[in-house]
Amino acid sequence: MPDASAAKKTLPDAQTVTTVRHWTDSLFSFRVSRPASLRFRSGEFVMIGLPGDNGKPILRAYSIASPNWDDELEFYSIKVPDGPLTSRLQHIRPGDEIIMRPKPVGTLVLDALLPGRRLWFLATGTGIAPFASLMRDPETFERYDQVVMMHTCRTAEELTYGRELVENLAHDPLLGELYGADFAKRLLYYPTTTREESPLMGRITDNLVSGKVNADLNLPPISAETDRAMICGSLAFNQDVKKVLEDFGLREGANSEPREFVVEKAFVGDGI
Repeated sequence: MPDASAAKKTLPDAQTVTTVRHWTDSLFSFRVSRPASLRFRSGEFVMIGLPGDNGKPILRAYSIASPNWDDELEFYSIKVPDGPLTSRLQHIRPGDEIIMRPKPVGTLVLDALLPGRRLWFLATGTGIAPFASLMRDPETFERYDQVVMMHTCRTAEELTYGRELVENLAHDPLLGELYGADFAKRLLYYPTTTREESPLMGRITDNLVSGKVNADLNLPPISAETDRAMICGSLAFNQDVKKVLEDFGLREGANSEPREFVVEKAFVGDGI
């Protein structure tokens, strides 16, 4: 098969699709070529899209799911049947082109947090994408002794992308070389469902407030002295989790003012 990334580009700011994987009827991921000049911090997002019927690009913010050292860029997306972008984006194949504005930005970066001992990634649905990037970045584990990935979806099938990613990290040659058998203690995975029966259930907010996640993972209560967090989900989810963290004494930070937690405000939600 010819190298898709070497194909002649016909769109402005175009990148070539290299692989596509459909995880469920409503979720898919894809990888594209990476501009040689692109530099980004793990956890940031870019604008990607396709040409519209009137020739004007349809662009949306998508977190880069691959780490900053990867030769390609990975994205994880929902499928909205009538969505202006995803109704078409879900049909892309290797060799196709997408439009990408190579200006990465975002708040879910390590530099937006104060130093701490434990880092919590709190996500619903495709909100796991920026954490897929950060979990594959060795710098994350250089800065924190432990990382807790809490991911909640309606069904177990919708958790597959995150579950496979975490399972594969245990055998990642780079992280494995750095941390060996201790890596399983460094990255704690806590997947829950809200509709389908599964071994772990419940909303992230409920499991945080009740302390269930701490009991299940044998972790101390969340403290502003030791714990840091990143939030990525729907607007309602972000607001609910933000309040929970503030009740624990954590403060929201930003690139310009690092504190104990940060929220991604450009998450791609319903209707795209």
